[in-house]
Amino acid sequence: MLNILLVKPNTAPGVYEGIAPDLARALASELDVNLQFVPYAKPGPLADAADQGAWDVAFLADDPTRAKTIAFSPAYLEIVASYLVPSGSALRHIEDVDSAGVRIAIVKNSAYYLYLQRNLRNAELVGANSPEECFRFFVDEGLDAMAGLKPLLIIDQGKLPESTILPGGFTRIQQAVGTARNNEAGAAYLFAFVQRLKESGFVQQAIDTHAVKGVNVAGGST
Repeated sequence: MLNILLVKPNTAPGVYEGIAPDLARALASELDVNLQFVPYAKPGPLADAADQGAWDVAFLADDPTRAKTIAFSPAYLEIVASYLVPSGSALRHIEDVDSAGVRIAIVKNSAYYLYLQRNLRNAELVGANSPEECFRFFVDEGLDAMAGLKPLLIIDQGKLPESTILPGGFTRIQQAVGTARNNEAGAAYLFAFVQRLKESGFVQQAIDTHAVKGVNVAGGST
């Protein structure tokens, strides 16, 4: 999936740079195979294609719903998900958001959407088809909060004077490498591969090389 924290935007057509492409190239080099990128604009269609043979390995967030058809490696990266609230909001803490009458703008089928869908009890999710549409819903419809990955919320906060990102987060999104669940040998290989790249410092080096703020090697300090 073309998550801009993992794949740099605005590169030439067919050119993929960033943390996830670096890991993909390392995997292809280790296996001594040709690498072909299969881009998806949204995580839902990517996950849905797990049993269709459209891809061999995918870079996306681990989630129990997706794990029904995808075997995930250990997470290589984690990203805090939080809420952006407008100026003057009565919502001050993460736990305040799950209240009756609160409406939350969110990108449908994102990992944090799936998480909140399982865990919210009172607030209402207002699903959007893209991050841009999500921000429009939040502003134009006067919604109470917008859920998202914290590094991206910081960007949106800059477009909305006096808005606030609530401290902490409601979950840490675990970015992992997946393959079709019936590919047992491939899943075992990816498990060991990701562990090696984390332990060797490769993942941290990729974060530093691409200067991505607000992400951490999974299991590391924040």
